[in-house]
Amino acid sequence: EKFLKGYSGTVIFITHDRQFLQALAGRIVEIERGRLFDWTCDYQTFLTRKQAALEAEERNQALFDKKLAQEEVWIRQGIKARRTRNEGRVRALKSLREQRQARREQIGNVHLRAVEAEKSGQLVIEAENLNYSIGNRNLIQDFSTVISRGDKIGIIGPNGAGKSTLLKLFLGELPIQEGTLRLGTRLEISYFDQLRQQIDEEKTVIENVAQGVDTITVGGVSKHIYGYLQDFLFTPDRARQPAKSLSGGERNRLLLARLFKMPSNLMVLDEPTNDLDLETLELLEELLISYQGTILIVSHDRAFLNNVVTSTIAFEGEGVVHEYVGGYDDYLRQRSRNQELPPSMNVVEKPDSKANTSSPKAKKLNFNEEHELKRLPKQIEELEREQSTLETAMADPAFFKRAAEVITHDMTQVKKVGDELQRLYARWEELESRT
Repeated sequence: EKFLKGYSGTVIFITHDRQFLQALAGRIVEIERGRLFDWTCDYQTFLTRKQAALEAEERNQALFDKKLAQEEVWIRQGIKARRTRNEGRVRALKSLREQRQARREQIGNVHLRAVEAEKSGQLVIEAENLNYSIGNRNLIQDFSTVISRGDKIGIIGPNGAGKSTLLKLFLGELPIQEGTLRLGTRLEISYFDQLRQQIDEEKTVIENVAQGVDTITVGGVSKHIYGYLQDFLFTPDRARQPAKSLSGGERNRLLLARLFKMPSNLMVLDEPTNDLDLETLELLEELLISYQGTILIVSHDRAFLNNVVTSTIAFEGEGVVHEYVGGYDDYLRQRSRNQELPPSMNVVEKPDSKANTSSPKAKKLNFNEEHELKRLPKQIEELEREQSTLETAMADPAFFKRAAEVITHDMTQVKKVGDELQRLYARWEELESRT
């Protein structure tokens, strides 16, 4: 991110990382239903405009369908359509039918619902002074933690640091070398593995999920296996295909379908967000947030961690593992400023001017700066009002029917106002930290 922000050339990238997208993209090209849509804005603005466009599309389609239904009634009323005065109407009806046939509907979203088992005991996992090494390499050193029912734990660190190893120690898949580990009572575990080894490549999608049954009960509702798989966007034809033919995103949806049909009160997810589209990511987030059991998640998706987890276990160097309260941004704020992370962590620390209030170099405000600080709230309020007015206007589908130069001017103004707001926010925080 830091490198690309400073890059002076053009960057074209494909990503499902929402935080990365928000930080870098000033223009978004979307592929949907066989068409390209070009949005000149950042990701959050795209979401707002996209929603407005979909709502407008639904209204237009409802009016179109109403007119088509009326014309279908007319053609069936026995009127002599061959008469000259009706031929134009017949041709128009034929055109309406062709337009309706060519319409590509929204694909739809994955419907996620987990089967929750009986509550586990209050204690889920207790680890004390865990040590684990591979050869001469120390992965985990003197790590202790207590995980209670309902905790949602994120596990972060560079590739190869030992995140999956820690999960396997918790699950009893690897022997404890040093230290003690105690599991709670009444645990029913669902495990989503990073290497996707739970998938039998030669079996079909339906064989991988059904495992010999025709119906699945989810949330007290019994569903045929084909209906259940359609909730994960597998058509009956696709469900009969072998797993080896699936794309990366389809493989993840297959694993989620396997995972969520099993009752659980401890869900262990190793890189569940890889290759998932943005809509499925957000639906998975909602499910995990509402899940009443305990969750352990390994992920590199910062937005996902911020939205879901209640605490974060971070691998911060060879054998060094610490636990922090909150998500990824909370971890960055809490991490000691004096602690130097290895380059492989690739973490860019967010500036936090308030943390420097005790610095002897922080000078008190002079007269002009005090006056500037008093003016800033009003300036910010006026810009926020202008930004809101512009974005509301741009959310109206009629906005894009205006002249191209007007659209370009307003979009440029939105970016200009947003940039100025960011500058004023930073200045306000800087001056506030020195009062």
